[in-house]
This record gives sequence, C-alpha cells and structure tokens, in this order.
Amino acid sequence: MGRTFSELDDDLTGFLAEQRLFFVASAPSGSGGHVNLSPKGHDTFRVPDPRTVAYLDLTGSGVETIAHLRDNGRITLMFCAFDGPPRILRLQGRGEPVFPGDPRFGALADLFPPFQGVRSVIRVELERVATSCGYVVPRMAYEGERDTLSKWAERKGPEGLSRYRREKNTTSIDGLPGLPTPSEDA
Repeated sequence: MGRTFSELDDDLTGFLAEQRLFFVASAPSGSGGHVNLSPKGHDTFRVPDPRTVAYLDLTGSGVETIAHLRDNGRITLMFCAFDGPPRILRLQGRGEPVFPGDPRFGALADLFPPFQGVRSVIRVELERVATSCGYVVPRMAYEGERDTLSKWAERKGPEGLSRYRREKNTTSIDGLPGLPTPSEDA
C-alpha cells in the first residue's frame, strides 16, 4: 500500500520518468475561489535533485496554477501508472513560476527539449512524497502525443503568443494575478 518518503529515490525517479501524463492541482488562499486541476503531457517534467522537481509551463487557455503559486505557493503533482503494476505518486510542496528574464530561467529551461509557447518553468520544492496503491486506476495504452498545442503555437508565432498571453493569461478566473504585466517586470 502507500508509503511516505523524505525525498525522491532512484525507484521513484525512474517511475516518474516513465509516465507520459501527470496532473497538477492548486488552489487560491482562503475559502473562496476555484480549485484547479490540470493534465500535463509531452516531455515536460524533470527531477533536478531528490527534493526538487520542475515542469515546463506552456501557453494555455488559463493561468490558474501560476496565479495560485503567486498567491500561496501550494501545489500537488500526481502521477498514475496506467500500465504495469498499479501505483500512484503524489508530490506535494511549494512551487514558484520562474519566468523568462529571471536569471534562473535559462538553466531550468535547458533541462527540457525546445517547445513553442513556453510561459515559465514551474519549480517545486518538495515537502511530501507519497505513494498510494492505484488499484482502481484503469489500464490504458499510450498511442502518442497530440501535436495540437505545438501547431497552434507555431501558427500564432512569437507576437501572436505574446498578444494571446496578454489577453488571456494576466489574471486567473478568480481575478488573481497570473503572468506578470510589463509594469511588474520593470
């Protein structure tokens, strides 16, 4: 059944590297606002060290995770085995978006293959690493990555992506600050 770990060991890191899909959960402070749960795919997850993970944040229709991290830093990442032995791994901790222009961004972004439309790298300092059984997670076969987001970002181009982010990614659905505005960058 489930176990708790102080950090990621080689077995857990290997399990993470094999997963093609993970989920990110976050919520704003207080009792109001919306809890967010987002699926993530492609080759966008890394383990820089046993107490830190990072994932590449690509331009999307919402900016909830970034807004919640800027608000309170709380985040959970969940990985499920859809083939092989059943297993769920939850990574809970404090996250932060590292944006282009931040001196740390280049080293973090270099951990990943190039993608169109990168907004940030989400960096998470782990506070809790825990497995659970996953006995009810169905077996599912991987067929391949979708190229829809890459094609969309390519069609938009750098200027179009920048305009889209200004229009759609500056605030969360609850009105929290999302991507930094030019006045915040100054």
